[in-house]
Amino acid sequence: MNFSPLFNCKTYLVIFMICSSLSFSQNQNNASDFWNHVRFGGGLGLSFGDGFFSGTIAPSGIYEFNTKFAVGLGLNATYNKQDNFFKSTVFGASVIGLFNPVRELQVSAEFEQLNVNRKFDDPIFEDDNYWYPALFMGLGYGSRNVTFGIRYDLLYNKDKSIYADPFIPFVRVFF
Repeated sequence: MNFSPLFNCKTYLVIFMICSSLSFSQNQNNASDFWNHVRFGGGLGLSFGDGFFSGTIAPSGIYEFNTKFAVGLGLNATYNKQDNFFKSTVFGASVIGLFNPVRELQVSAEFEQLNVNRKFDDPIFEDDNYWYPALFMGLGYGSRNVTFGIRYDLLYNKDKSIYADPFIPFVRVFF
């Protein structure tokens, strides 16, 4: 790849480093102020029964612009197993936007992209590996750092979704 001598990778790297150091050195309080607006949380799930096991870990973080608006990112890892039937792994990420018109009410929009890998023990069923998108709209009631609510998957597909229903209750916890 040919780069102009004026605009090569080294030039971009030097410009980036200078801008970064200038913006960081202007006010050390800006860096700590950023972290004062960041909150971490997530979810853990565990389910088991007669020959069935499911475990989920889903860490997330949000940046609160003010008391009304926040955006964030999340990760999801799930393992499911039904003895003598199937195993599945689900990995993915999500982007979430939160709006609190009043302190107790939370409206959310979340896009989630999951890679689903299903392996069946029974040859009647075909193994499957695919990406599944979900677009959730949610409404919740919050008290301090916990919000209870329900969300709806606008892109729900009963054959591909890892969820049994497009309506999914949730509990969000951020510290």
